Amino acid sequence: MVDEESLVTFVAGGGRLSAPDNVTPRYRGELMRLMAIFVDSEMAGASGFADCINLAPGLKERIIATRIVFDKFNHARQVLALMEQFGANTAQYVGAHPWASRLDRSVNLGTRRMEGDMRLNVFHYPINGWVDAVVMNCLMGQATVVQLDELTRGSYQPLADVLADILPVERRHAELGQQGLQAALEKGHDRTDAQASVNYWYPRVADTFGSSTSDHFAQHRKYGLRQKGREELTAQWQNLVHPMLSRFGLSVPGHASLEIDGQVSLQ
Repeated sequence: MVDEESLVTFVAGGGRLSAPDNVTPRYRGELMRLMAIFVDSEMAGASGFADCINLAPGLKERIIATRIVFDKFNHARQVLALMEQFGANTAQYVGAHPWASRLDRSVNLGTRRMEGDMRLNVFHYPINGWVDAVVMNCLMGQATVVQLDELTRGSYQPLADVLADILPVERRHAELGQQGLQAALEKGHDRTDAQASVNYWYPRVADTFGSSTSDHFAQHRKYGLRQKGREELTAQWQNLVHPMLSRFGLSVPGHASLEIDGQVSLQ
């Protein structure tokens, strides 16, 4: 088995690892944590969104929502297969946690981790109706795209390859969320209600980029699993969602909307 110093030198030079036997115990621990966060988030996200299928206003929307749920469970399956190569008990994994469980709507965990499963905190919060679901999908969908794009450059080649296949599907989910929100607003859904959903989900999605004081980022960078920190990834996400919200006539929480030359500018 490779030693720690050799592995760090190898990945620092752009090397990619190809199998469980190529990694050190410390690298394995960080890699497994990343994969568990992804799998648990997809499991919890799919389970929570499944409850929203019958909230969709039409048959087309229900079919789309069903497809998103299917895709997310399938993504979890793909990465779980990689975890199995490291000895994870996949037979017991699916039943290990109540994936559809949610906390009270008033709770805000920030970046504090909860005991138990490794889902991102945003998937501990309940969805309140169809428009709330599509707003959450718009915001979290773009966060997922930013985060997965970063992980496709990681030093563990099998995971990078799987996530590269998953990325365009998740990008499509984010687009479908925007289409769903646009359709609801065009049909006369109250913009004040949609803005309330933005106000609720925006900070909670922003928290998925983690804490700037986390020790894990230094380890991830050391092992070549990712390079960009919270600030850079959050800025990427904001560059995607701020113009999107502006197009819908919605504002970023805590930002003033200014009318400049007939266009809305968020600052």
